[in-house]
Amino acid sequence: MLDLVMPAIGIVFWTTLIFLILLVLLKVFAWKPILNAVKERNDSISEALNSAEKAKEEMSKLQASNEQVLKEARIERDNIVKEARDLKDQMVVDAKALAKVEADKIIESAKNAINNEKRAAINDIKNQIASISVDIAEKLLQKELGDKKGQDELINNLLDKTNIN
Repeated sequence: MLDLVMPAIGIVFWTTLIFLILLVLLKVFAWKPILNAVKERNDSISEALNSAEKAKEEMSKLQASNEQVLKEARIERDNIVKEARDLKDQMVVDAKALAKVEADKIIESAKNAINNEKRAAINDIKNQIASISVDIAEKLLQKELGDKKGQDELINNLLDKTNIN
């Protein structure tokens, strides 16, 4: 058991020599590729983190841009709705004004028609009154001038009143 605790100098020498040769071989052939692989891995992780950070920044920019576009779209929508309401109100005002003008024309036309009908009726009544008056005068004259003596007296009176000199 003592051999296991205290190894012989030859074994220690050869073990150390083989270990050192193994270290040199590992350094020459394996250490560089392992370190290069670790470095490449670190670089790819750094690039992935940078890409993720850039993507995050772009997403926040896109989100801000989207919010701005949505805000502008809402403003544009509100403007379009306001313009449509204003146009509707203007159309209603124009239609009311046009209807009032047309109603005024119709009323004026009706007044003119009524006045024309009134004048025609008054003229008709005047004509009828004149006709009736002539009929009455004719009947009175026929009755009053029924004899020759009455006719002569009427003619003389009218000639005296006319002053024909």
